[in-house]
Amino acid sequence: MKRLFVSLVAVSTVLLAAVATAVTPATAAEVTLRTLAAARNLRVGAAVNDRGLDSDNGYRDKLRYEFNSVTPETAMKWVNLEPEPGVYTWGKADAVVSFAQQNNQMVRGHTLVWHSALPTWVSDGSLSDQELRAALQRHVETTVKRYAGRVAVWDVVNEVLAEDGTLKQTIWLKRLGPGYIADAFRWARAADPSAKLYINDYNAEWSNPKRTALYNLVRDLRAQGVPIDGVGFQTHSLIKDPTPETIPPTQLRSTLELFAGLGVDVAVTELDVRLKLPVDERKLAAQAEIYRRVTAACVAVARCVSLTVWSLTDRYSWVPAVVPGWGAAHPLDAALARKPAYDQMQAVLADRNFTSTAVASHSGKCLAAPSGGAQFVQAVCGSGADQRLLFRRAAPKIYQIVDSSGTLCLTTGSGSALVRRTCALDSTDQRFELRPSGQGHQLVSVRTYKCVGVADGSTAAGAVVEQVSCSAGPTWRLADLPGHP
Repeated sequence: MKRLFVSLVAVSTVLLAAVATAVTPATAAEVTLRTLAAARNLRVGAAVNDRGLDSDNGYRDKLRYEFNSVTPETAMKWVNLEPEPGVYTWGKADAVVSFAQQNNQMVRGHTLVWHSALPTWVSDGSLSDQELRAALQRHVETTVKRYAGRVAVWDVVNEVLAEDGTLKQTIWLKRLGPGYIADAFRWARAADPSAKLYINDYNAEWSNPKRTALYNLVRDLRAQGVPIDGVGFQTHSLIKDPTPETIPPTQLRSTLELFAGLGVDVAVTELDVRLKLPVDERKLAAQAEIYRRVTAACVAVARCVSLTVWSLTDRYSWVPAVVPGWGAAHPLDAALARKPAYDQMQAVLADRNFTSTAVASHSGKCLAAPSGGAQFVQAVCGSGADQRLLFRRAAPKIYQIVDSSGTLCLTTGSGSALVRRTCALDSTDQRFELRPSGQGHQLVSVRTYKCVGVADGSTAAGAVVEQVSCSAGPTWRLADLPGHP
């Protein structure tokens, strides 16, 4: 049975109102998750059900139009690829890969090394330790080589940690020792040097012993030269009865940022939110809020490169058979109609605005718009609302910079002046390119090609912000810049 990330995420009834208002007409337009994700250079994916892919045209249409990434839900598990030694049954896995190629979708291979879903001849103890290791190596190499150049990402090892942070006592650990993890990555790399290789696990999405152990494991293996390219966070969740929330919404984002700091990509790999049956509007609203939070967390982290839902529809769900009395876990219902969860994913992907402070690299002071003033200045960074600026997206990497009133924008004036004027989205005077530079960004006027800075590089608090030559290198650190601008 698949083990789950069972965080009892509880959400108050006020979320009903929040969810109802979060999707504006603009974000609720008929545009697919795939289109919105592609604009962010993000992969949004779904686990593929064999029955749906084989015979359900409606399911196939949703899969092709809504997602730019697919993961075989069961087709690539060892038990389904090699039921007898040397007897391979590639048909279902080939079908997923073929569908993806026809529809310009990335394939995430799942999974090479797992203690579950093993053929009987592997798990029954009939192989010696040496034979078992050889069988595992052959399985990894044969599978990865077959799909080299067609499967872009592999979950190489899956669910290797126990809840207390120790290595899980599986057939692989008991028979082969802890070195099997590094071996699996090295075998996979040799079989397809172009594929991205991930370690994948559950219940590591927030601060706990398992997260610490996973972090240390990835850090230590990479230090030994083991080719780990990414970490997958399954993010299975559940809701029984929505009550005041207990899990801080920043937990997943901080976890993704923590692991990205190791120099690896991160991904949400198996997102679903199962509900205690029967379903009602409160549960659907709470479910939608979790989908929103997870999507927002991934979007906010530059190295979160993909988000996969573990089935796109309640029509084909692993939940009812595995967890009786639970279900309705997915973004589309059994009729393939959109649920509030889908709408919230769409809303997050469509929203390209963000609010952030902007800290000058030369002075360590914040871009500020003091109440009642006509100009922007640099000020000692603090918690004042005048330093929380709205960056309103006008085009890719092009933004308006809006003060806390929500109506006045940074505007290029005559000469070197920068002033505050009523916002007009079509005004080139109010458009600034966020141009990456060093550890921050230059804010470059689309009209004048000059940068937002301070005359003579002054570090004084209260110094007026104006247009300066970009060659002077004024840069700003945007603390809350989304990862996919």
